[in-house]
Amino acid sequence: METNYRRCPICRRTAPKGEFWRIVRVYPSKQVQLDQGMGRSAYLCPSPTCLKLAQQKNRLGRALKTHIPETIYQTLWKRLAENQNN
Repeated sequence: METNYRRCPICRRTAPKGEFWRIVRVYPSKQVQLDQGMGRSAYLCPSPTCLKLAQQKNRLGRALKTHIPETIYQTLWKRLAENQNN
């Protein structure tokens, strides 16, 4: 089976989609959630640099064409801290 590749909208790194966090703007409700749902999605590198730039410069919001709630960023920062502790 062929590997599906995705690109991070922040650093433009291409890798298999399993290496990224998936952020989804669900259709038709336009709610933003992590990992599941159908709609427009962006794949973000699980790195502090990409997450910081996504939050500061609203690059993730531009990629999804919607406002990203602060709770999404808080959840991603927690995931990052958990991954670094393991």
